[in-house]
Amino acid sequence: MFNRSTIAAIATPPGRGGVGVIRLSGPKAYAIAAALTEKDLPKARYAGFRQFYDAANEVMDEGLVICFPNPHSFTGEDVVELQGHGGPVIQNALLARLLELGATAAKAGEFSMRAFENGKLDLVQAEAIADLIDATSQAAARSAVRSLQGAFSTKVNTVLEQLIHLRLHVEAAIDFPEEEIDFLADGKILNLLDEVAASVTAVQQSARQGQLLREGLQVVIAGKPNAGKSSLLNALAGIERAIVTDIAGTTRDVLHEKITLNGLPITLTDTAGLRETGDIVEQEGIRRAIKEIEQADLLLLVYDLSQNEDPLQLAQHYFAEYIEPKRLMLIGNKCDLTGAQGAISDFNGFRHITVSAKQETGVQSLIEAITAHAGFQPEEDTFIARTRHLDAMKRTQQYLAEAREQLVVYHAGELVAESLRLAQNALGEITGDFSADDLLGKIFGSFCIGK
Repeated sequence: MFNRSTIAAIATPPGRGGVGVIRLSGPKAYAIAAALTEKDLPKARYAGFRQFYDAANEVMDEGLVICFPNPHSFTGEDVVELQGHGGPVIQNALLARLLELGATAAKAGEFSMRAFENGKLDLVQAEAIADLIDATSQAAARSAVRSLQGAFSTKVNTVLEQLIHLRLHVEAAIDFPEEEIDFLADGKILNLLDEVAASVTAVQQSARQGQLLREGLQVVIAGKPNAGKSSLLNALAGIERAIVTDIAGTTRDVLHEKITLNGLPITLTDTAGLRETGDIVEQEGIRRAIKEIEQADLLLLVYDLSQNEDPLQLAQHYFAEYIEPKRLMLIGNKCDLTGAQGAISDFNGFRHITVSAKQETGVQSLIEAITAHAGFQPEEDTFIARTRHLDAMKRTQQYLAEAREQLVVYHAGELVAESLRLAQNALGEITGDFSADDLLGKIFGSFCIGK
């Protein structure tokens, strides 16, 4: 720790404000802060008023200084927070002065990285800091707080302990083959293996909910011109976000709107109407629409019920390769013109919802269908999770399945042990027990400067 540089960064967002915070961390944090204030620093965890001096010994700003000695600080190092005025000019000038006095400009996420390296946080808790800052709903914020407090890590560590206990039994069976009892055949190891696999599955299901809370769902609205796509976006968003007219082809570009439906964060995308056209601008809009369709988690294909159309024929013409029930939902719009009621039904194996976007008939049923389609069922103990967490648990399950096959089919203790070792390594990636440096750089590089 004490051979490291002392880092500094502005910890408050860019812009003007009443207070701006600059954070120092490292072995020279106290010395640099003392040189800036030209006075002794206040005692630990007490705020002291100080003036901040430039190289010409003139006052640059004034404010509060708070010191946090190692190891009882966020990073585990000596930390000093300077609370001056929040203008960007004075904040940048203060930071420049700290660099003159020997500090190094912090990289993105470097404070959290040092907290991880010094054992103040595990990797899941460090990621939860960024997720809490970026939370787009109260549910996501609460889940991020639970992860920051260690709820996710506790579940993962519990499974890791089960896995380590299982490895001990397998290693014992390999190391003491002369024992009369065949540990690999007595059923105990198989039972333990199945228990570990069940525990991973349970954590995986909770993590899937957490991933949806963090990353949300990409929902794209597509269909022919004048089918009511923009009206549907407005109905789901609850505001007049998109322009709606009776003129076909009003929407010529991609329109994104971030909303929350039943607690699920959704990026809702309205697209240009799909049709053959000679209009160059409209052609570009359709090209962009197809690109959005390719990337959608869920596609809402809107069609006009009053026109007696087959929506699957339109889908077959424009994006045949993306026609599958798990990605495509058919929305029969303008039921107010046909006398039909908002309802959910089956249409050739696809979920079909009848709505009137204009009168908002059936919109609530659509919202419930979207959240159900995503498998979103948040619970009180849901914790925030990322794609890499689910990937690690998926690989853990694969290695456990391999171990089970080696045990049941081949009765090969050494191969069982190797598969369990790989499973433990994969699961340990979540909390950072087994993490490559490039993975850590990628994770912390996505954090804010000053965090």
